[in-house]
Amino acid sequence: MRSADGPKRVTIADVARSAGVSTSAVSKVLNNAYGVSPAMRDRVRRAMTELGYRPHAAARGMRGRTYTIGVLLASIRNAFYADLLDGVNAALRDTEYTVFLGSAGSAEAEMAEQTRLIHAMADRQMDGLILIAPAVPRTEVVRLAAQVPTVVIGHHDPSPAYDSVVNQDGAGVDLVVDHLVALGHRDIAHLSHPTVRGTRWEQRPEHHVRAAYRAAMARHGLADLARVVHSGYSDEGGRTGARELLTSARPPTAIFAGADVAATGVFRAAAELGLRIPEDLSLAGYNNTSVAALEPVSLTSVDQAGAMMGETAARLLLERLEKRRDRAVVTASTPHLVTRGSTAPPRG
Repeated sequence: MRSADGPKRVTIADVARSAGVSTSAVSKVLNNAYGVSPAMRDRVRRAMTELGYRPHAAARGMRGRTYTIGVLLASIRNAFYADLLDGVNAALRDTEYTVFLGSAGSAEAEMAEQTRLIHAMADRQMDGLILIAPAVPRTEVVRLAAQVPTVVIGHHDPSPAYDSVVNQDGAGVDLVVDHLVALGHRDIAHLSHPTVRGTRWEQRPEHHVRAAYRAAMARHGLADLARVVHSGYSDEGGRTGARELLTSARPPTAIFAGADVAATGVFRAAAELGLRIPEDLSLAGYNNTSVAALEPVSLTSVDQAGAMMGETAARLLLERLEKRRDRAVVTASTPHLVTRGSTAPPRG
């Protein structure tokens, strides 16, 4: 308990007096409400900074809002998620909302762990949820979204209960396959993520990418050469899948990894087998993460505009939180291919 002569917590009334405005004006700034001029917003925020004002989270929660947003992701090791989070943070930077992250553990426990995490976020009265390619059963997401405003990133399964932010995965895959075929490759293999059973998501991003890969190979008359290895979107998954392909009776001349993080494992596998990229094997990834642009990596990859996707997800969530709409929205980003040094014509 604070002593009688101890420091007094700065209140909203103190901020109002310092800024020369009413307490209702301060409340509007705190709530990111409509009708607040930029000058008023700057004056109030400057007073908050000078006084060291911090909103009382517990009190605000009792009034019906905690100003917290939960973000669920499958793994902190996938650099693409960092791009998405950058966008989320950019959209929320000038608001009173604070982001709390939840990351699932091992792939084996993915569904149970993610379900536990979103229940924990809901139980702690977080105002909204952003779920990145969730392995949580779809029925559970729909049920929770009816209670907590929710945005789903990645999955192409729309619902009136939540907003969706997706990438035009079919177009992105076409760019990769067309590029590799134009270089002269025919035997192009694909590393994908295993299907998470029991979730009832029919259109996870890896489903779209796999289907688009097979369709693109068929379009080029290469359907008989199409091969998919479900090794997982991780460095070790990429390494394992690449070793399986490169030690087979018919090694591919090019590998398309469904995520940049898996492509890093392909580099390791190739080095272990004495193969050079791109001289002996062309390699393309997906996500165009910061790792892909590193000079020693120089990975050809599909840019999904991850930061923009994250920013869009946060913006849609804010719209729901401020009760500006109650209809579901689906937005799709347009990908483009960034060609680098990991792809070249096949040897011979």
